[in-house]
Amino acid sequence: MKIGIMGCGAMAETFADTLRQMDEAECFAAASRSQERAAEFARKYGFEKAYGSYRELCEDPEVELIYIATPHSSHYDNMEMCIRHKKPVLCEKSFTLNAEEAERIRALAQKEQVFAAEAIWTRYMPSRNMIQEVIESGIIGNITSLTANLSYPIAHKERIMRPELAGGALLDIGVYGINFALMHFGTDIERIESSVRMTDTGVDAMESITFFYRSGRMAVMTHDIYSRSDRKGIFYGDKGYIIVENINNPQSISVFDTEDRLLQRIDVPEQISGYEYEVRECIKAVRSGEKESSSMPLSDSIEVMKIMDRLRGQWGLVYPQEL
Repeated sequence: MKIGIMGCGAMAETFADTLRQMDEAECFAAASRSQERAAEFARKYGFEKAYGSYRELCEDPEVELIYIATPHSSHYDNMEMCIRHKKPVLCEKSFTLNAEEAERIRALAQKEQVFAAEAIWTRYMPSRNMIQEVIESGIIGNITSLTANLSYPIAHKERIMRPELAGGALLDIGVYGINFALMHFGTDIERIESSVRMTDTGVDAMESITFFYRSGRMAVMTHDIYSRSDRKGIFYGDKGYIIVENINNPQSISVFDTEDRLLQRIDVPEQISGYEYEVRECIKAVRSGEKESSSMPLSDSIEVMKIMDRLRGQWGLVYPQEL
């Protein structure tokens, strides 16, 4: 399938490097707001075409799927353009600024009968089912809680610090902790509590989030933009615990009993980068005429955005575009 990339930053580079190692995909067209940047990106990764505007990419009749790797603040406009040009679209997380935008994208995609999906890669990886199988095996008994943390020293990045770019920890890295909890504990949440420390620029820098489930379970997630955490996801049961190494791209699953003895260790399959799973699923879906991803349907993307809207409401965090 001929893939177009919208935005030529660091994430797009990893995505492009993955595409060129896949038999199912072709690095076809790259678009940036700068023709020079697009041409440089295209040469580096072997793209056939380079465009100095996003509209030109959407108007190319040969492009079969567009991957969006622009800042969060641009996702809605970029997806809307793709969908109105009848281009199937795979958009980076966070899907949009807020749930209202996500719902409008779903309505537009349904109206135009165009495929749209969120590129939250952990939803598509085989590790997701591997983790769930261990949980459901009962090896650690009755599971009552999980913790998940994800922190990187990324405060130096402009897109993180600027509210007009929908910066902060939540939409950039907090989305992984939230998805980790939803994938394995579900969405039947009774209430959400949180604490936050804001930056001088007005975005969230450090946060602790707790989901209280109606089942009695709890999920506690922490994220910050100043430090490097161990990135572990841990499930706690009455017969032991499960450690997932790196919730951002799981590497292994280790099971321990109540005496801290290792009972089982499962390594995830080797991968190109991890992006290949979302690409394969989207290619298959588009080829078969499906309009949504089975791993990340738009209803799930909207649910995540609603949760993040609730959290920002607790913190008083409003992006300039929402005023």
